[in-house]
Amino acid sequence: MDKLIITAALTGAEVRKEQQPALPITPQEIAADAAACVAAGAAIIHLHARLADGSPTQDKAVYQQIIAAVRERCDAIIQVSTGGAVGMSAAERLAPLSLAPEMATLSMGSVNFGDEVFINHPADIARFARTIQDYGIKPELEIFDAGMLPTAVRWIGKGWLAAPVHVDFVLGVPGAMAGTPESLMFLRSQLPPGATWTVAGIGAAQLPLAVLAIVLGGHVRVGFEDNIFYRKGELATGNAQLVARIARISREMERPPATPDEARDLLGLARPAKR
Repeated sequence: MDKLIITAALTGAEVRKEQQPALPITPQEIAADAAACVAAGAAIIHLHARLADGSPTQDKAVYQQIIAAVRERCDAIIQVSTGGAVGMSAAERLAPLSLAPEMATLSMGSVNFGDEVFINHPADIARFARTIQDYGIKPELEIFDAGMLPTAVRWIGKGWLAAPVHVDFVLGVPGAMAGTPESLMFLRSQLPPGATWTVAGIGAAQLPLAVLAIVLGGHVRVGFEDNIFYRKGELATGNAQLVARIARISREMERPPATPDEARDLLGLARPAKR
């Protein structure tokens, strides 16, 4: 099987410093954390931005600071979020795309998100997809529930998404598809031809789904956006600790972690000019 692509989702939009003291907030904190994660085996850094007070933002200027700081520290594939935070407008969520990162997320439908609703109107999804394509960015299709994958397949058939696609199964969000092996096996069975895939297990689902993905030939996302614990009742000391565990397991299973350039080759991304 191919080498394992590990994505580190460092910050997210929901976790607070009071919950996880090691949560990176500032551009320099995020950059240092990204470099540590790449050293531990990550190839992709999934970015959300925060203001100084910790609140989520899609401000282009903040993302620009974060991306510049990350690029100074490591050669990771930078993947920005177009999900932002629940309640943000489509225009807000689109803002970081103008920075032309290598990758960006594209949520393929609306979903209950705990006590809130994460709205993704089809017209907005189409707008996001066109903008991602216009900037030459590789989308990662975020699948939170079973109906979102057939939507992606239909869009591929209509030419609205370019095949082969890369998909992220986000499993275990309260209100969405459960973080169980059965959920992952079903979604994997529905993938369009040639697709690559990653799984992001939420909370306690992170580790078991990650191990299953390694076995099945998929890829893995870990990090504080999805899970702040190393084991039950024990906070992780940093995102790199979560990455290092998956890298260690993957090596034992003869699927060593891909470097950023190896991940670019697997995902069909052009290798950037050396800075």
